[in-house]
Amino acid sequence: QVQLVESGGGLVQAGGSLRLSCAASGRTFSSYAMGWFRRAPGKEREFVIAIAWSGGTTSYADSAKGRFTISRDNAKNIVYLQMNSLKPEDTAVYYCAVAPAVGAVAAPPKRAIYYTYWGQGTQVTVSS
Repeated sequence: QVQLVESGGGLVQAGGSLRLSCAASGRTFSSYAMGWFRRAPGKEREFVIAIAWSGGTTSYADSAKGRFTISRDNAKNIVYLQMNSLKPEDTAVYYCAVAPAVGAVAAPPKRAIYYTYWGQGTQVTVSS
């Protein structure tokens, strides 16, 4: 089993920034992609951004391009989501997830079905 713990959520004004962290522990894999998804009130869960094990390949949702960046520290098993220029529509519970069957340099998947392990989520609220 893999345990994922997100942190860094909170309340921020529109235009502000937040950095989310996700720490992984437990079972280890030779390589795995890590991603962030979110679920806004009354909406389906949606992909936000993901990063390959190598750190050199990322996948973005259109809503994240130009505003969000993802990075990872494999030595610490932590992935970070830097969110800038936040908008009220970014308000959601943000979940990190691990896709263990993805190659080290392959483009990380956008579909949730590829992600086996999930965190409990952290609330991000952006006020207008």
